[in-house]
This record gives sequence, C-alpha cells and structure tokens, in this order.
Amino acid sequence: MFKHNQLLSNRIVNLSILVAHLQYQTLRLCLTNVIFEADMAQAKTLTDAQLKRALRYCVTRKHTQRDKTILLLAMNTGLRAKEVAALRFGDVFDEEQKPRSQFTLSKSQTKGARTRTVFVNKQLAQALRDYQHCTRCVDVAAPLFRSQKGGHFSANTMCQLFLNIFHACGLQGASSHSPRRTFITRLANKGIGVRVLAELAGHSSIAVTQRYIDVNDEQMANAVELL
Repeated sequence: MFKHNQLLSNRIVNLSILVAHLQYQTLRLCLTNVIFEADMAQAKTLTDAQLKRALRYCVTRKHTQRDKTILLLAMNTGLRAKEVAALRFGDVFDEEQKPRSQFTLSKSQTKGARTRTVFVNKQLAQALRDYQHCTRCVDVAAPLFRSQKGGHFSANTMCQLFLNIFHACGLQGASSHSPRRTFITRLANKGIGVRVLAELAGHSSIAVTQRYIDVNDEQMANAVELL
C-alpha cells in the first residue's frame, strides 16, 4: 500500500513538473512574439531616396538582380523576410513564366499559419520580369531566391541579407522589418484604411497594424493645415 501511494505521489509530482514546463514554454513563446512584434514596429521606415540608395548599392553586389528584386518585392508587398525566403518560382510566375497579378501564400509560408493573397503592382511586375530574364528558371518548385548554398534562404539568412545591404548603405536603424513597415506606412499616408492594411499585411488584429504606421512632424503639420 505504501509503495502504491509513493508511486502515485511520484507520478503527481512528475505531472506537475510537466505542466509547469509547458506553462513556462507557452509564456516564453508569447513574450517572444510580443518582443518580436515590438521590434518590427520600431524598424526604420525608408524614404524614396534611401530605397534608391539601397538599390544602387545592390548593383555592386555579386547577385545584383536577385538582391534588387528581393528589396523591391518586400517594399511593394510588405512580405516578412521569412515569407520572401519561402517563395517558389511557381508561386510568383505562371505557366508561361510571366509574373502573376496576384498569388497566394500557403499556411506553411506565413508567420500566422494563415493563407494570404499578395497583389503585384506594376513596378514589382517589371522587376520580376527582369529577374526572370536573368534566371531563365522554368522549375516551378525551385526557390524564387537561391542562397549561396543553392537552396532556399532561411528566415535568418534572409534577415541578414537585408541587414548587410542597409548597413553598407549607412541606413542606421533599418532592418529586415523596414520594408514591411515602409509598405504599411506609405499606404496609410495615401489614405488606405487600416482594415485593408491589416489584410494586406496578414495581421489578425488592426491594433498590430496601427503600431507599424510611422508618423513624423511633416505629416502632423500637413494634417493641421487641413482644418
């Protein structure tokens, strides 16, 4: 009887430890997500001049067309670095190797495990045509952007690519989140509603989207002139 009670007590202790561990891991994950979103919302927004500087610098790099296209894709779609890294040729190009006017990210490609439609504007479509002209890729399953190892970039190596470009251009405070924040801020400044912005960004909450929108003194001065 004593051994049975001791065995039962040990099992209860072990179960309590397991529950505590799971609770800790859940809390840790939640805090990580909060910090990550906060970092993203604080990333530097880029001006047209700064974007042009980054694109000019890409011309000096080994993979000029690839790196220029990555920048333009991120700036014109607001995709996360992880989402850019996960793209395949068949996602973006149709059977005739022409850029799609829109494409869908699968759950496995997005951060929130939610499918999302991405729209391709004229500037991006031209950049994709130029990129396809250079790569001549016809494999729909191939990575859209190949790393030095020949496969997909990882989320981390894609983030590092952005950092390397922005650092070399002297853009202090710019990170892999900057194109995404710039995309959201520019559309907000053109009067696009926050609900539409949230859908484009793949945010489940408009409160998250609102934290991405940058506001400066010039915008506030222009706003009060409307009175």
